[in-house]
Amino acid sequence: RKCFWTVAAHNGFVRGVAPDQSGKTFYSCGDDKLIKQWALEPNSLNLEDLTPINTIVSPNSLTGIDHHWVDSQFATSGDVVTIWDSARSASLHTYKWGADSILCVKFNPAEACLLASSGSDRGVCLYDLRAPVPMRKFILSMNSNKIAWNPQEPFNFVLANEDHNVYSFDMRNLDKALMVHKDHVGAVLDVCFSPTGREFVSGGYDRMVRIFRTGQGRSREAYHTKRMQRVFCVNYSSDAKYVLSGSDDTNVRVWKSEASDSIALQTGREERKKLYLNTLKKRFRHMPELKRMDHEKKLPKAIKKAHSLLHTQRTSERRKVDNRKRHSSSEGDVAQPERKKAVLKQLL
Repeated sequence: RKCFWTVAAHNGFVRGVAPDQSGKTFYSCGDDKLIKQWALEPNSLNLEDLTPINTIVSPNSLTGIDHHWVDSQFATSGDVVTIWDSARSASLHTYKWGADSILCVKFNPAEACLLASSGSDRGVCLYDLRAPVPMRKFILSMNSNKIAWNPQEPFNFVLANEDHNVYSFDMRNLDKALMVHKDHVGAVLDVCFSPTGREFVSGGYDRMVRIFRTGQGRSREAYHTKRMQRVFCVNYSSDAKYVLSGSDDTNVRVWKSEASDSIALQTGREERKKLYLNTLKKRFRHMPELKRMDHEKKLPKAIKKAHSLLHTQRTSERRKVDNRKRHSSSEGDVAQPERKKAVLKQLL
């Protein structure tokens, strides 16, 4: 809980930080159009002696940064997507496809030359570093604030969207979403995958941190506190046992990824008991009592009211669609699945 070192790195907001492939240095970017490289463990902790290892001036405004997982290259988002090399002061390449501003950019952890970005035009774009132009693009109904790649299934990624949902996509088929993950009642601001690739955590404008399984539409865990404000960033620890969240009340909080797990070191007998209980839950998961325990969570009153309002609106919309189909003379009106409704248009 003690700050190791701090320094005034930029004039204005710091828009992003990203560690390099070695883990010994990291990059930061800000509103002053500067990209700075810092040592994670500087030789001197005197604030006057803390200086960046390297400074690069960007010709465009910056909104985010991400580093390549293997090479010395990194990408920045802003007016355009720019590819840089740590050994050069000039950019290697620049990508642009229609958006006035790029909100975020992310490298694929397994497919080294692949990266994705989301723009202010509600579009999500895929790039290949070996190609001079962007690869594919598709348009959603609202902006996507963050992108996260699945570390175990490199062709899958999730989008934190402003329409209160998180969307899972397969880059091989962008006509529809793999899954629509619901439960947030505000814009989803950040999302991050677990190292196992089976779960991801999301944080939103509704002051909630939620953990989803990749194949389920509802959250497994929901975390909140009375003083926590809007959650702007979330992340997983390397062992997938803890979740970190940063919120508008200037606090970083650490949560257990399994709320019922014990932090203390467990004996072999305790581990076997835990495995036995989990097996019982899985075997009798169809029982109403276990279903209720799994789905019902203690939530703030404001979140419950918002959930009730959303449920009423969706039921009303569904009833309108059913009535329109029932009383329509044309037989060609087929209800479109919600996963397909998420994608408005695909550009090649």
